[in-house]
Amino acid sequence: MNKAKLIGSAPQLVVNNVKQTAEFYRTKLGFNIIGFVQEPPVYAMVERDGFQVHFAKSDSGTIKTNKDYRSISHDFIIWVPEIDLFFNELKANDVRIVEHIVKRSYGNREFVFEDCDGHRILVCD
Repeated sequence: MNKAKLIGSAPQLVVNNVKQTAEFYRTKLGFNIIGFVQEPPVYAMVERDGFQVHFAKSDSGTIKTNKDYRSISHDFIIWVPEIDLFFNELKANDVRIVEHIVKRSYGNREFVFEDCDGHRILVCD
């Protein structure tokens, strides 16, 4: 039996200011802006190395992150084999580092940073 091949996924984060968030990901995290939907933007897409993140404008003007529901949760995870390079890149761009690189008991090296909306992203090697 043939099966469809899944080729990727993109986290979608709810934000208050789509343009501001997309610009943060461009200037601080090195993503390229794929595009905006409507003017003023209600949706945006960014990409780096084939990895996409999408942003949708909050209808209510408020946002919740996963840490609002579970204190040690992250909003999404990315894998970066060159974890030290990425960590240093974010530090040089004054990105808020929540947890510095640590080696976990299960073998991964990881760190956590926070974006301009308070979303926490876990980076694993």
